[in-house]
Amino acid sequence: MKPAAFEYHAARSVEEAVATLAEVAPDQGRILAGGQSLVPTMAFRLATPEHLVDINGIEELGRLAVEDGVLSIGACVRHAAFHRPVTDGGLGAILTFMAGHIGHYPIRQRGTFCGSLAQADPSSEWCLAAVTLDATITAQSTRGRRTIAGADFIQGIMTTALEDDELLVETRIALPAADTRFGFAEFSRRAGDFALAMALVSFRLSGGVMHDARLGIGGAEDHPRRIPQAEAALDGQPPGSQAFEAAAAAVAAALDPMEDAGTSAQYRRELAQCLARRALESAAESAAA
Repeated sequence: MKPAAFEYHAARSVEEAVATLAEVAPDQGRILAGGQSLVPTMAFRLATPEHLVDINGIEELGRLAVEDGVLSIGACVRHAAFHRPVTDGGLGAILTFMAGHIGHYPIRQRGTFCGSLAQADPSSEWCLAAVTLDATITAQSTRGRRTIAGADFIQGIMTTALEDDELLVETRIALPAADTRFGFAEFSRRAGDFALAMALVSFRLSGGVMHDARLGIGGAEDHPRRIPQAEAALDGQPPGSQAFEAAAAAVAAALDPMEDAGTSAQYRRELAQCLARRALESAAESAAA
Protein backbone atom coordinates (compact mmCIF):
# COMPACT_ATOMS: atom_id res chain seq x y z
CA MET A 1 0.00 0.00 0.00
CA LYS A 2 0.93 3.66 -0.23
CA PRO A 3 0.35 6.49 2.27
CA ALA A 4 -2.79 8.57 2.03
CA ALA A 5 -2.35 12.08 0.63
CA PHE A 6 -0.75 14.60 2.98
CA GLU A 7 0.72 18.10 2.88
CA TYR A 8 4.47 18.41 3.52
CA HIS A 9 5.98 21.26 5.54
CA ALA A 10 9.78 21.65 5.83
CA ALA A 11 10.56 23.69 8.94
CA ARG A 12 13.84 25.61 9.16
CA SER A 13 13.67 26.65 12.81
CA VAL A 14 12.09 25.38 16.01
CA GLU A 15 9.84 28.43 16.06
CA GLU A 16 8.63 27.70 12.54
CA ALA A 17 8.08 24.03 13.40
CA VAL A 18 5.93 24.73 16.46
CA ALA A 19 4.00 27.48 14.69
CA THR A 20 3.19 25.12 11.83
CA LEU A 21 2.34 22.31 14.22
CA ALA A 22 -0.05 24.59 16.09
CA GLU A 23 -1.90 25.16 12.80
CA VAL A 24 -2.01 21.58 11.59
CA ALA A 25 -2.35 19.61 14.85
CA PRO A 26 -6.19 19.69 14.65
CA ASP A 27 -5.87 17.92 11.26
CA GLN A 28 -3.69 15.14 12.70
CA GLY A 29 -0.49 16.99 11.87
CA ARG A 30 2.58 14.95 12.79
CA ILE A 31 6.29 15.61 13.24
CA LEU A 32 8.70 13.84 10.86
CA ALA A 33 12.22 13.22 12.21
CA GLY A 34 13.62 9.72 11.67
CA GLY A 35 10.36 8.32 10.34
CA GLN A 36 11.24 4.73 11.16
CA SER A 37 7.94 4.19 12.98
CA LEU A 38 5.72 6.81 11.37
CA VAL A 39 6.43 6.07 7.70
CA PRO A 40 5.68 2.31 7.86
CA THR A 41 2.40 2.94 9.69
CA MET A 42 1.50 5.50 7.03
CA ALA A 43 2.37 3.03 4.27
CA PHE A 44 -0.12 0.55 5.76
CA ARG A 45 -2.58 3.40 6.38
CA LEU A 46 -2.65 2.70 10.07
CA ALA A 47 -1.80 6.38 10.40
CA THR A 48 -3.22 8.96 7.99
CA PRO A 49 -1.95 12.40 9.01
CA GLU A 50 -3.04 15.19 6.71
CA HIS A 51 0.15 17.17 7.40
CA LEU A 52 3.78 16.26 8.07
CA VAL A 53 6.13 18.82 9.64
CA ASP A 54 9.71 17.83 8.73
CA ILE A 55 12.25 18.99 11.35
CA ASN A 56 15.35 17.46 9.77
CA GLY A 57 16.50 20.82 8.41
CA ILE A 58 16.68 22.42 11.87
CA GLU A 59 20.38 22.48 12.72
CA GLU A 60 20.03 23.05 16.46
CA LEU A 61 18.00 19.85 16.85
CA GLY A 62 21.02 17.77 15.81
CA ARG A 63 22.94 18.92 18.87
CA LEU A 64 24.57 16.24 21.04
CA ALA A 65 26.77 17.67 23.78
CA VAL A 66 27.80 17.52 27.42
CA GLU A 67 27.47 20.77 29.35
CA ASP A 68 27.52 21.41 33.09
CA GLY A 69 27.37 17.72 33.90
CA VAL A 70 24.39 16.97 31.64
CA LEU A 71 24.18 15.05 28.36
CA SER A 72 21.93 16.98 25.98
CA ILE A 73 20.32 15.04 23.10
CA GLY A 74 18.53 17.05 20.40
CA ALA A 75 15.39 15.87 18.63
CA CYS A 76 17.24 14.89 15.43
CA VAL A 77 20.13 12.96 17.01
CA ARG A 78 20.17 9.51 15.39
CA HIS A 79 20.54 6.19 17.16
CA ALA A 80 23.80 5.76 15.24
CA ALA A 81 25.32 8.68 17.16
CA PHE A 82 25.60 6.26 20.09
CA HIS A 83 27.52 3.58 18.20
CA ARG A 84 30.53 5.03 20.00
CA PRO A 85 30.43 6.40 23.55
CA VAL A 86 29.18 9.99 23.52
CA THR A 87 30.67 10.71 26.94
CA ASP A 88 33.37 9.23 29.16
CA GLY A 89 32.57 6.74 31.87
CA GLY A 90 29.82 4.22 32.40
CA LEU A 91 26.96 6.26 30.93
CA GLY A 92 28.58 6.53 27.51
CA ALA A 93 29.45 2.84 27.52
CA ILE A 94 25.97 1.64 28.51
CA LEU A 95 24.21 3.85 25.95
CA THR A 96 26.48 2.42 23.25
CA PHE A 97 25.69 -1.11 24.38
CA MET A 98 21.96 -0.39 24.38
CA ALA A 99 22.10 1.24 20.94
CA GLY A 100 23.36 -2.03 19.47
CA HIS A 101 20.07 -3.67 20.43
CA ILE A 102 17.91 -1.19 18.48
CA GLY A 103 16.50 -2.69 15.29
CA HIS A 104 19.06 -3.10 12.52
CA TYR A 105 21.94 -0.95 11.32
CA PRO A 106 19.97 0.91 8.59
CA ILE A 107 17.24 1.76 11.09
CA ARG A 108 19.79 3.22 13.48
CA GLN A 109 21.07 5.51 10.71
CA ARG A 110 17.72 7.31 10.48
CA GLY A 111 15.78 6.68 13.68
CA THR A 112 16.22 9.22 16.48
CA PHE A 113 16.62 9.02 20.25
CA CYS A 114 13.87 11.57 20.92
CA GLY A 115 11.60 10.07 18.27
CA SER A 116 11.79 6.79 20.12
CA LEU A 117 10.58 8.54 23.27
CA ALA A 118 7.76 10.26 21.39
CA GLN A 119 6.67 6.89 19.95
CA ALA A 120 6.61 5.34 23.45
CA ASP A 121 6.81 1.73 22.34
CA PRO A 122 7.00 -0.48 25.46
CA SER A 123 10.01 -2.29 23.98
CA SER A 124 12.01 0.89 23.31
CA GLU A 125 15.52 0.81 24.77
CA TRP A 126 15.65 4.61 24.97
CA CYS A 127 12.33 4.80 26.81
CA LEU A 128 13.76 2.44 29.43
CA ALA A 129 16.91 4.57 29.65
CA ALA A 130 14.89 7.77 30.08
CA VAL A 131 12.82 6.30 32.90
CA THR A 132 15.62 4.50 34.74
CA LEU A 133 18.18 7.31 34.48
CA ASP A 134 15.73 10.10 35.40
CA ALA A 135 16.00 11.92 32.08
CA THR A 136 14.13 15.17 31.55
CA ILE A 137 12.28 15.91 28.32
CA THR A 138 11.81 19.43 26.97
CA ALA A 139 8.65 20.11 24.96
CA GLN A 140 7.99 23.32 23.07
CA SER A 141 4.85 24.85 21.59
CA THR A 142 3.68 28.35 20.73
CA ARG A 143 2.85 28.66 24.44
CA GLY A 144 6.51 28.22 25.43
CA ARG A 145 8.67 25.41 26.81
CA ARG A 146 8.06 22.94 29.62
CA THR A 147 10.14 20.18 31.16
CA ILE A 148 8.73 16.72 31.84
CA ALA A 149 10.34 14.00 33.97
CA GLY A 150 11.05 10.79 32.07
CA ALA A 151 8.88 8.74 34.42
CA ASP A 152 5.93 11.11 33.81
CA PHE A 153 6.47 11.46 30.07
CA ILE A 154 5.74 7.85 29.08
CA GLN A 155 2.18 7.04 30.13
CA GLY A 156 1.35 3.78 28.34
CA ILE A 157 1.55 2.00 25.00
CA MET A 158 2.27 4.69 22.38
CA THR A 159 1.04 7.30 24.87
CA THR A 160 3.05 10.25 26.20
CA ALA A 161 2.53 13.50 28.07
CA LEU A 162 3.12 15.50 24.86
CA GLU A 163 0.23 17.70 23.75
CA ASP A 164 -0.76 17.48 20.09
CA ASP A 165 0.83 20.86 19.33
CA GLU A 166 4.08 20.23 21.22
CA LEU A 167 7.46 19.35 19.74
CA LEU A 168 9.90 17.25 21.75
CA VAL A 169 13.06 19.33 21.28
CA GLU A 170 15.56 17.83 23.72
CA THR A 171 16.26 15.05 26.20
CA ARG A 172 18.71 15.63 29.07
CA ILE A 173 20.44 13.00 31.21
CA ALA A 174 22.58 14.00 34.18
CA LEU A 175 26.04 12.45 34.18
CA PRO A 176 26.35 9.92 37.01
CA ALA A 177 28.97 9.90 39.74
CA ALA A 178 32.28 8.31 38.78
CA ASP A 179 31.65 5.26 40.99
CA THR A 180 28.36 4.37 39.25
CA ARG A 181 28.21 0.97 37.59
CA PHE A 182 25.75 -0.05 34.87
CA GLY A 183 24.30 -3.26 33.47
CA PHE A 184 21.80 -4.02 30.71
CA ALA A 185 20.20 -7.22 29.43
CA GLU A 186 17.56 -7.77 26.76
CA PHE A 187 15.85 -10.69 25.06
CA SER A 188 14.17 -10.82 21.65
CA ARG A 189 13.38 -13.90 19.59
CA ARG A 190 15.61 -12.76 16.71
CA ALA A 191 18.27 -10.09 16.42
CA GLY A 192 16.57 -6.81 15.59
CA ASP A 193 13.13 -7.91 16.79
CA PHE A 194 11.24 -5.99 19.45
CA ALA A 195 12.29 -6.95 22.96
CA LEU A 196 10.03 -9.21 24.98
CA ALA A 197 11.68 -7.85 28.11
CA MET A 198 14.79 -5.94 29.15
CA ALA A 199 16.44 -4.65 32.30
CA LEU A 200 18.66 -1.64 32.96
CA VAL A 201 20.39 -1.26 36.31
CA SER A 202 22.84 1.09 37.93
CA PHE A 203 24.29 1.46 41.38
CA ARG A 204 27.08 3.31 43.13
CA LEU A 205 29.65 1.15 44.86
CA SER A 206 31.23 2.55 48.00
CA GLY A 207 32.71 0.73 50.96
CA GLY A 208 31.89 -2.59 49.33
CA VAL A 209 28.12 -2.00 49.30
CA MET A 210 25.66 -0.63 46.76
CA HIS A 211 24.03 2.79 47.01
CA ASP A 212 21.55 4.75 44.87
CA ALA A 213 20.44 1.57 43.12
CA ARG A 214 18.20 1.92 40.09
CA LEU A 215 16.51 -0.99 38.37
CA GLY A 216 14.18 -0.46 35.42
CA ILE A 217 12.23 -3.02 33.42
CA GLY A 218 10.99 -2.48 29.86
CA GLY A 219 9.10 -4.58 27.32
CA ALA A 220 7.24 -6.61 29.92
CA GLU A 221 4.50 -4.12 30.82
CA ASP A 222 2.72 -1.43 28.79
CA HIS A 223 5.44 1.08 29.69
CA PRO A 224 8.91 0.89 31.25
CA ARG A 225 9.29 1.69 34.92
CA ARG A 226 11.62 1.46 37.84
CA ILE A 227 10.94 -1.25 40.42
CA PRO A 228 11.38 0.37 43.87
CA GLN A 229 11.04 -2.95 45.73
CA ALA A 230 14.02 -4.32 43.81
CA GLU A 231 16.04 -1.17 44.40
CA ALA A 232 15.36 -1.43 48.13
CA ALA A 233 16.68 -5.00 48.09
CA LEU A 234 19.98 -3.73 46.66
CA ASP A 235 20.70 -0.56 48.61
CA GLY A 236 23.15 -1.09 51.44
CA GLN A 237 24.00 -4.63 50.34
CA PRO A 238 27.26 -5.97 48.89
CA PRO A 239 26.97 -6.93 45.22
CA GLY A 240 26.49 -10.67 44.92
CA SER A 241 24.10 -13.56 44.53
CA GLN A 242 22.07 -12.95 47.67
CA ALA A 243 21.19 -9.33 46.88
CA PHE A 244 20.76 -9.98 43.18
CA GLU A 245 18.39 -12.90 43.71
CA ALA A 246 16.32 -10.84 46.16
CA ALA A 247 16.09 -7.96 43.70
CA ALA A 248 15.16 -10.25 40.80
CA ALA A 249 12.46 -11.90 42.93
CA ALA A 250 11.11 -8.44 43.76
CA VAL A 251 10.90 -7.69 40.04
CA ALA A 252 8.85 -10.83 39.43
CA ALA A 253 6.50 -10.02 42.31
CA ALA A 254 5.97 -6.40 41.23
CA LEU A 255 5.28 -6.87 37.53
CA ASP A 256 1.89 -7.00 35.81
CA PRO A 257 3.12 -8.32 32.45
CA MET A 258 1.46 -7.99 29.07
CA GLU A 259 0.19 -11.10 27.32
CA ASP A 260 -0.33 -11.86 23.65
CA ALA A 261 -0.88 -14.86 21.37
CA GLY A 262 2.81 -15.73 21.34
CA THR A 263 3.93 -14.78 24.84
CA SER A 264 2.20 -15.46 28.14
CA ALA A 265 2.30 -13.08 31.09
CA GLN A 266 4.10 -15.71 33.16
CA TYR A 267 6.79 -16.10 30.51
CA ARG A 268 7.42 -12.35 30.48
CA ARG A 269 7.50 -12.28 34.29
CA GLU A 270 10.12 -15.01 34.51
CA LEU A 271 12.08 -13.51 31.62
CA ALA A 272 12.20 -10.10 33.31
CA GLN A 273 13.34 -11.76 36.54
CA CYS A 274 16.17 -13.51 34.69
CA LEU A 275 17.21 -10.38 32.80
CA ALA A 276 17.28 -8.30 35.99
CA ARG A 277 19.68 -10.82 37.49
CA ARG A 278 21.86 -10.78 34.34
CA ALA A 279 21.97 -6.97 34.24
CA LEU A 280 23.02 -6.85 37.88
CA GLU A 281 25.75 -9.42 37.29
CA SER A 282 26.98 -7.37 34.35
CA ALA A 283 27.15 -4.27 36.51
CA ALA A 284 29.05 -6.17 39.18
CA GLU A 285 31.53 -7.42 36.60
CA SER A 286 32.17 -3.86 35.43
CA ALA A 287 32.83 -2.88 39.04
CA ALA A 288 35.38 -5.68 39.39
CA ALA A 289 37.14 -4.81 36.14
